[in-house]
Amino acid sequence: MPADSGSEFNSPRLAINRVYTRRGDAGQTSLVGGQRVSKDHLRIEAYGTIDELNSFIGLARESCAELPELAAILKRVQHELFNAGSILATLPEDVHPRQPRITAADAEQLEREMDRMNEGLPALRSFVLPGGCRVNAELHVCRTICRRAERICVTLAEAEGGVDAETLTYLNRLSDALFVWSRWASHQLRAEETLWEPNQAASQNK
Repeated sequence: MPADSGSEFNSPRLAINRVYTRRGDAGQTSLVGGQRVSKDHLRIEAYGTIDELNSFIGLARESCAELPELAAILKRVQHELFNAGSILATLPEDVHPRQPRITAADAEQLEREMDRMNEGLPALRSFVLPGGCRVNAELHVCRTICRRAERICVTLAEAEGGVDAETLTYLNRLSDALFVWSRWASHQLRAEETLWEPNQAASQNK
């Protein structure tokens, strides 16, 4: 559902004329408010991991030629992740009221999509191993990166605050959604799921 004019965020005002600036050569970078911090700062690690997740979701989206519905969802999620990165790259005191961010509506939409896509899936009798088709494996990679992003954001929230509760909720819900979408994709493409069988380990086949 499109946001009404009162809930829309400001469009970015960027002029990217040159990719390199040489300002980061000494291992520091700038937050949105202009503060210089080390590139291994927890806040940089948080939105950097979300950027990594966004890249892998883009990869998975390219594997969805036969799944246009899922491709459209993943494209929206990429925009939402950029919104999450925007707010994480900003200290709380510098956040603008109309700055892009994650809202409760974003997580609620993930829940609706999960519920709808999960309805037709067979019940699980074991854990699922990633694979079976390319998009399934790629979505599992996205799921694990999303979990890592969530862990880093939790650490950042505990260390210095400044992480919206909505962002934490969204990342938690997104990792679940990526799992459901991986199964849905396999089901749609008629790819067989591989269930975890503990006795298939080498130690059990001697």
